[in-house]
Amino acid sequence: MAEATAPWSTEAPTAILVLANGTVIEGRGLGATGSAVAEVCFNTALTGYQEILTDPSYAGQIVTFTFPHIGNIGTNDEDIEDLNPAARAGAVGAVFKADVTNPSSFRSSVDLDQWLKRRGIVAMSGVDTRALTALIRENGAPNAIIAHAPDGVFDIDDLKKRAAAWSGLVGLDLAKEVTSGQSSVWRETPWVWDEGYGEQDKPSMHVVAIDYGVKRNILRLLAGLGAKVTIVPATTEADDILALKPDGIFLSNGPGDPAATGEYAVPVIKDLLKTDIPVFGICLGHQMLALALGGRTEKMHQGHHGANHPVKDHTTGKVEIVSMNHGFAVDADSLPEGVEETHVSLFDGSNCGIMLTGRPVFSVQHHPEASPGPQDSHYLFRRFVNLIRETKGEPALAER
Repeated sequence: MAEATAPWSTEAPTAILVLANGTVIEGRGLGATGSAVAEVCFNTALTGYQEILTDPSYAGQIVTFTFPHIGNIGTNDEDIEDLNPAARAGAVGAVFKADVTNPSSFRSSVDLDQWLKRRGIVAMSGVDTRALTALIRENGAPNAIIAHAPDGVFDIDDLKKRAAAWSGLVGLDLAKEVTSGQSSVWRETPWVWDEGYGEQDKPSMHVVAIDYGVKRNILRLLAGLGAKVTIVPATTEADDILALKPDGIFLSNGPGDPAATGEYAVPVIKDLLKTDIPVFGICLGHQMLALALGGRTEKMHQGHHGANHPVKDHTTGKVEIVSMNHGFAVDADSLPEGVEETHVSLFDGSNCGIMLTGRPVFSVQHHPEASPGPQDSHYLFRRFVNLIRETKGEPALAER
């Protein structure tokens, strides 16, 4: 008599992603247990998952990675972008295609699963991320809740209600949640192979960086070009910034709706623009500079998230491949006279840069510091530094 064949068995899901429209996506849980409600976006970068997940601009978001193999080089203490890892500013959730494998890198100090647990990031694998990406492209970035329960027990009805009830990112000021609690001085310079990070001990200029959720690599590149960088909280008043006697002012990246953060940030920026101090903004800082100059911002259909976005610099006529992370954009048609559009996305034609005619003031939507991503736009930091050097009567550095 033939032996009985074992019944077909399926693995019970230990994580689910519930979209606001009631769609339920099942997978295998990893990282922190519990749940997090946020907006779901997708990121097309092939590398740099640790930098992505620690970027404060991803606060209030669940990141779907389109690259299938995430976690195979583990994690370390160097590839982080938030200023205070204990505060856990960054993405609240992550979605992967393949299961996380054992790390294969000499730089790895802990595997991704354990690192996600320490960061409090709820994650899941085993998801058809191509299908989820297509859904976002067609319908826009949805509100959702991601949940991880090792026993596989979920209250689906409650999760659906919570996902549907979340208000979303429009009107949400998240900069206050990720900004520095107090002023500090940054001296770390960019990473060098086989040496690590350096230190700026002979600064030639002073830059005040308003922290709306600043990334470390921005600060490193400024320090590497000779700047002493003083970081101040997002709500710092203009008089307090000017009392620091800066040679240049930097408006940082950050999360949330720029119009909401602009309620307190735009008046400060307007006061700073009354001086002749050079100003440079990135991402959220770009959007709020545009607001201060009379422009408008708008929520994008799906946003730009990745390290392969083509942008044209009208000031040079060159196309560069850049790192992007934003769900809001400046409405180019709203820019008043005297404000020039300097950069534009070649994916959708959206605004990616502005400058104030005849003034040392400019900003870009993309992330020239990369981390992760190509370094095509590093020249923008030299452009900013050259504006400062010009005010000091010093010769300009070569941009490239």
